[in-house]
Amino acid sequence: MKNIYFPDRDITYDDLKFVCYMIERTARRCKQPNAYIVEHLGKDELKRNLSLADVLHSENPEDIADRWEAEYHLEKGTTDVLNTDKSLTPVPPTALQMGKVYARLILSTRISNEDFADGIFRVYHSPICQQLDNYNCSAYYEPSYVITRAYYQGNFN
Repeated sequence: MKNIYFPDRDITYDDLKFVCYMIERTARRCKQPNAYIVEHLGKDELKRNLSLADVLHSENPEDIADRWEAEYHLEKGTTDVLNTDKSLTPVPPTALQMGKVYARLILSTRISNEDFADGIFRVYHSPICQQLDNYNCSAYYEPSYVITRAYYQGNFN
């Protein structure tokens, strides 16, 4: 995918990872599923944020989440992924760790000629996201190839 502001530059894995991290961070903050954040951003804004990621990563992530909440009219919900059974998950994964999980999944399942914004939409609307975001199970902790296989199967069974 080419940067929309600098067509001679490609969007990198680090840009994708940053946007996935911000989706996760914002979703946790708003207590909404990741797909809700992706829906409200839309593909054009995902492309814009991917193109600006190399600059945005130097900003305070809380400021970016504040801006996303206001710009994309994100409402507070009740989905708290951090509300886990402490005997099963004493320390839930960080937003950055989950951003990496999703970025790797987007790359490993990438369709020919698919840009990263389309990949984000496709993956975050997959049925396995509910399992990945359930930190009481170990789905998010599985190796990338297992998560990729689960994506294609539609579940981890």
